[in-house]
Amino acid sequence: MRIAAFVSVALVLGGTAWAETAASPTTSTSGDSQKQASRPEGGSTTVAAPAARSEHSPEVLTEVVVTAEKRTTNLQQTPIAATVLTGTQLLNDGVVTVDQLETVSPSMAVNNFGQGNDFDIRGIGKSENNSQTQTGVITYRNGVASFPGYLQDEPYYDISNLEILRGPQGTFAGENSTGGAVYITETAPNFGGVNGYVLGQYGNYNDSMLQGAVNLPVSDTLAARVGFYDEYRDTFFHVSGPYIGGDGTLKQSAVRFSLLWQPSDKLSALLQNDYAYIDSGGYMASPAASTTPLFDVSANGPDAAIDQVARSTLNVNYKMDSGITLRSITGLQYGRSVYQADLDATDVLDYVFKDLVPVEMYSQEFDLISPEQGFITWVAGAYYQGLDYSFPIGQGYYIGYPPGIYDEYIEGRQLDDTAATFGQLSFNFSHGWKFQLGTRYSWNDSTNRGDIRIPEYYYDLLNHQTEHDDRVTGKANLSWAIDESNFLYAFVATGYKQGGLNLPINSIPQQPFRAEYVTDYEVGWKASALDDHVRTQLDGYYDKYNNFQVSIADPTILTQTLEVNDPSPSTLYGVEASVQAVMGHFSLDANLGLERTSLGTFFANDPRIPGLAVCSPLTGPATPSCVDLSGHQQSYAPELTYNIGPKYTFYLPRGGELTISGNYSHVGSQWATLFENAALDDYLGARNLTSAQIAYALNDWTFTAYGTNLTNEQYVAAMVSQLRYAGYPRQYGLRVMKAF
Repeated sequence: MRIAAFVSVALVLGGTAWAETAASPTTSTSGDSQKQASRPEGGSTTVAAPAARSEHSPEVLTEVVVTAEKRTTNLQQTPIAATVLTGTQLLNDGVVTVDQLETVSPSMAVNNFGQGNDFDIRGIGKSENNSQTQTGVITYRNGVASFPGYLQDEPYYDISNLEILRGPQGTFAGENSTGGAVYITETAPNFGGVNGYVLGQYGNYNDSMLQGAVNLPVSDTLAARVGFYDEYRDTFFHVSGPYIGGDGTLKQSAVRFSLLWQPSDKLSALLQNDYAYIDSGGYMASPAASTTPLFDVSANGPDAAIDQVARSTLNVNYKMDSGITLRSITGLQYGRSVYQADLDATDVLDYVFKDLVPVEMYSQEFDLISPEQGFITWVAGAYYQGLDYSFPIGQGYYIGYPPGIYDEYIEGRQLDDTAATFGQLSFNFSHGWKFQLGTRYSWNDSTNRGDIRIPEYYYDLLNHQTEHDDRVTGKANLSWAIDESNFLYAFVATGYKQGGLNLPINSIPQQPFRAEYVTDYEVGWKASALDDHVRTQLDGYYDKYNNFQVSIADPTILTQTLEVNDPSPSTLYGVEASVQAVMGHFSLDANLGLERTSLGTFFANDPRIPGLAVCSPLTGPATPSCVDLSGHQQSYAPELTYNIGPKYTFYLPRGGELTISGNYSHVGSQWATLFENAALDDYLGARNLTSAQIAYALNDWTFTAYGTNLTNEQYVAAMVSQLRYAGYPRQYGLRVMKAF
């Protein structure tokens, strides 16, 4: 339930973000820009403090860059809708994990259902809680795709920058980016001397956190960086009943070790290793229809949630004499998720769920990147990824209704293989005109090798199935840099997400569900004014969304669910706008997203409503259980999102600075399912969250008083399987940071 109740404390909004005066430069992974000639202030963009200086420098809007398209480009001159944040901004905005990203970017909803995330951008992403459904918003760490929809709760610390790309990224991110993609770049070692930071925090709920990093140049060609994160927080909940296990107490630790080897300006190799252990103490929930306070729960079943993630990434760049760069990006990841829950969330019934899922993921990408200059520039690449979920015998997947009466086990493996080739051509015409054409061919294969057992009914079914699909996606874009202050663009982009397999029902094989795909038509205008003290971004989009993957009741056995495709296209359209301004001591950031979504003709059985009537996806007919979904909204697609954050800095004697900042964030109401049945608690109300902080910085020290959800709004952050999960309550405390 680590849902976004940490809300932004000013600094960044919408389609761009500006780096704080004190933040160190973003470290690129390109070979000729990794070596830093001078010591970055504070040693890390994550928590960089203002450096000592004789005169105060006025706040300015600095250049913001994106790297997700294989080159480092100015965001104001790039045809893409994106939000970019430095590590400093993540800290100030209270963004610690993926859950809180919805408060700093428009048209986004992140709902944590316990073992994973329903992560949607513009109403497209992941809305089904199972391993066979891939995510539509993929997260990259250090250039490597992470686990799709699971094991995403690693804390954000010692981060260089984070890019949130909205809309399908079918050329470079591939098949898991129908809604968008998130690129996280951890701070790399540099050659600027020994530097780093240590930050401590203490707040209500006994929230104790310590993090830090140190940069260690070993020689003129080798540098290392070590980082760590540790946090303990008491539970938000009052738990009654004979519950077993966790109560929502958070314990998490992470370590990081990186090596940068750069023997010449032509060759560099960056090795980054991460390990994280996250024990959330279980995801406490209460029945959806409950009228008790959100943080008062009861349980008589086990509650536990422990994620472990280990990752190694190797990024090697070699620049040839011709100016062409050869890049190799290798990833090896291991995860282990343990989850236990009281399925009825009461101390009356005895319905329990447990699973233990080890998962491995390995990937390799090769890129060829042309020189930056010339009438024609290009990128070409190839990619392979293997993903292996395991469900160990007796431990993998278990449901008891109740234990000893009805015990269902799913054991075995799920294997997914992906291969792709991609490329992009850019034609750079005179007078600021540019035409880009990108394309990607993706091939996917999904295999289940499992065993489904129900001992009480002597049921034992071996389940071996395979599903294959492939597709061409890409983007065609025309842009015009009218002058240094105005940039226009228009494009058509496509993306797709692979299909998957359904489990047999009563020994009867079920059809796989097909791949879904989206076509996005988009226009945008980026501008600056008042000598670049004000920047704006405006974009509008219209999407056709085909084969949306959704779980419904089986037409013949309504207690069982199947994943199917919406037989008719959905329509999604919206407008996103943002502004950043700096006027002397005062700055203001604001961000707005307006979105409309509508399903095409679609009838489906609601698994929560009993009935035996025939239900054709295209013709129905409509009955209490066969619901006409035509015109319904996409799930997890709030129609209105916005936030506004003012900041004022007082410059004090002896180089001190006192900064007061605040943020008001609104994430509109949304539906947890396509059935839009308020009586069955599908409706998630809007959340309006206010946060603020006061920071005093002097030399290498920063002292910060912070508060999030200051009005202590009680809101349901996610609704899954007739259970409601509460968002974070009011939190406040102090941080002290020392940079060196």
